[in-house]
Amino acid sequence: MFLDLISSRRSIRKFKNKPVEKEKIKSLISAALRSPSSRGINPWRFIVIEDKDLLEKLSKAKPHGAGFLKGAPLGIAVCGDISESDVWVEDASIASVFIHLAAHDLGLGSCWIQIRKREHGPAKSADAYVKKLLKIPDNIMIESIIAIGYPDEVKKGHPKESLQFHKVSFNMYGMKD
Repeated sequence: MFLDLISSRRSIRKFKNKPVEKEKIKSLISAALRSPSSRGINPWRFIVIEDKDLLEKLSKAKPHGAGFLKGAPLGIAVCGDISESDVWVEDASIASVFIHLAAHDLGLGSCWIQIRKREHGPAKSADAYVKKLLKIPDNIMIESIIAIGYPDEVKKGHPKESLQFHKVSFNMYGMKD
């Protein structure tokens, strides 16, 4: 079942104008909270965003690659407490992927919006822009915002022929099976 899930999942950027049910939101959060974390520290923090005005403002977090959040009924900001862990980026990234997989399993579409190390504009980072909107304290950094909703586009999974097996080595770099 897992292999079927990852074989058919694609990033979705167009969503139906239909809210995500509270039970599904709880399932998404439960999946995120079950994600692996280095040394069991769990430095991640999650902010569930359903407010349309706020989603529209967040869609302007960076010049490219966030605009579709405006049309999503749900966003989840995935953050990490830098005072708790030196690998908060990895832990928050794993949690983001768990949210994607759970969304697909629930019949929802999702797409990652990178916030960390992205610019809002010439003088402001995307992180600073989002922190101000969501009133996030300085010790919490934003890794991503996951746009989520019912898909309003159909995408087939990546065919096996498109997988880049040439990038896989066995036992030593460059060694082929």
